[in-house]
Amino acid sequence: MYIYINGEIKEAGDARLSVFEHGFMYGLGLFETFRIYNGHPFLLDDHFRRMEKGLSLMNIEWKYKRKEVIQQLNDLLEANQWKNAYVRYNISAGTGELGLTTKPYQSPAIIIYMKPLPEAGESRFSEKQGQLLTVRRNSPEASMRLKSHHYFNSILGKREAGDDFSIEGLFVNEQGDLAEGVVSNLFWVKGTTIYTPSVQTGILNGVTRTFVIKLARKHSYYIREGRFKPAMLFDADEAFITNSIQEVIRLKGVDRYTFNNRKKNNGHSTVDFLHNEYTKYRQQLWNSEEIFVEERKKENE
Repeated sequence: MYIYINGEIKEAGDARLSVFEHGFMYGLGLFETFRIYNGHPFLLDDHFRRMEKGLSLMNIEWKYKRKEVIQQLNDLLEANQWKNAYVRYNISAGTGELGLTTKPYQSPAIIIYMKPLPEAGESRFSEKQGQLLTVRRNSPEASMRLKSHHYFNSILGKREAGDDFSIEGLFVNEQGDLAEGVVSNLFWVKGTTIYTPSVQTGILNGVTRTFVIKLARKHSYYIREGRFKPAMLFDADEAFITNSIQEVIRLKGVDRYTFNNRKKNNGHSTVDFLHNEYTKYRQQLWNSEEIFVEERKKENE
């Protein structure tokens, strides 16, 4: 397997970073995880706009240039001879002296990891079981949660949930509010309303989370973001989780509670509808706002 590191494509075993890399020493680094569908990196702009904001907070100087990133991705896809891939795009602070610094990092390290994925639609799991964790979601270290190298809280959650990929561990925050999955954002449906924890609960504002909210609103669903206790989730008609690799995944239940799914809504499944709509866009969009382009054109005619 090949990876990209600082302008070069190398065999994974040949890649090297300095022991003075501050991403390793102090956790100063961010990453974005996204999916490439038949050569198209879905919602690429949204991922890197989020990354730019986080890098600014870390005082790491880097600007997103779509053309440049696409070239990096295409070169790595070609080297690995893949068209469909899981991508982790990592930007680490770069090297520095031993000790903390207030100066900006002007030469960050860029590492791109990939692994092959099957064709879209060949999902390993169409549904999962939720498990409320005893480990609490920690509070963000900055004004918003970053997708950073500080991942131990998520690792603790994963250890509690175990290695069964059909189980998704679900965090509550330090106040006992529902937060998010170990590697996902959480939604549930009650009647005609879709609920999801707000970013004020300390969750990562997932790119797929944002896209699904916009997609639901486009189709006139009512979205309620806020602070909710687990009892509200247990009483749901349907529930699902989202992330950029697994897309929209149904939760068949949480702990001992199971969801009635279609039975309470005349056979209609909000989860199935949103997943089907999601699949229409995954090989074409660069950012989530593009789903409204046609509507805006009609408004201006």
